[in-house]
Amino acid sequence: MDLQLKGKLAVVTGGSKGIGLGIARAFAREGASVVMTARTREDVERVARDVADEFGVKTVPVASDVSTAEGCRAVIAAAAAAGGADIFVSNAGTGSNETVADAPDEKWMDFWNLHVMAAVRLSRGLADQMEAKGGGAMLMNASICAVQPLWYEPIYNTTKAALLMFSKCLSSEMIKRNIRVNTVNPGLIRTPDWENTARELRGDDWEAYLQEVADEHADIRRFGSVEELADFCVFLCSPRASYSVGSAYHVDGGMLKTV
Repeated sequence: MDLQLKGKLAVVTGGSKGIGLGIARAFAREGASVVMTARTREDVERVARDVADEFGVKTVPVASDVSTAEGCRAVIAAAAAAGGADIFVSNAGTGSNETVADAPDEKWMDFWNLHVMAAVRLSRGLADQMEAKGGGAMLMNASICAVQPLWYEPIYNTTKAALLMFSKCLSSEMIKRNIRVNTVNPGLIRTPDWENTARELRGDDWEAYLQEVADEHADIRRFGSVEELADFCVFLCSPRASYSVGSAYHVDGGMLKTV
């Protein structure tokens, strides 16, 4: 299926590894140019070169901290210089581990800025570029934890839930400008972070640990691959999904236990 993405410009935050890199690669495979952002300059420049070489598309690496207003402005400027964004995927994020009683205010604000304010600032700035080109698509990468929280990460749960609601509110505004907004709520996705955590906890037995996690949480009894999630995300951002507006999709192998 041709997703009609050739010549489009996609902006993907957190694009140097894991889900973000997978999404950037999936866009490039469809012929789209990609603005890839990450905090570490060496990492984002290296992977951007790799993606450009593999798929023969233009990539624009941006070393920026999107949890700050300055970092968001750098991404918006880079997209404008590359011809203007058609697609925005708010993916940058990280997990947490704390209790409500013990977590300091500063940690709450750090996660709020990364998971919510980055999406707010970048959506505002990139929307003008999309509207000037006739419309576009935005996708927020939230989490199943936005609706089914895990006990050990209340800050992550809360900020991802806020991102989910922000996406719904944003959709109502943006569709008037011919910009579609949707959300994905991934479940267990086998990223390098998950593999590193498993190695730290179980050493050489790390793969068995991942299987135990999958057996406990996912009806499908396995982790999803980054590629499976990325393909779903790229489809949602394509004209092939043109009637999908303001929706939230659980890509979780049956992890969600409610309707």
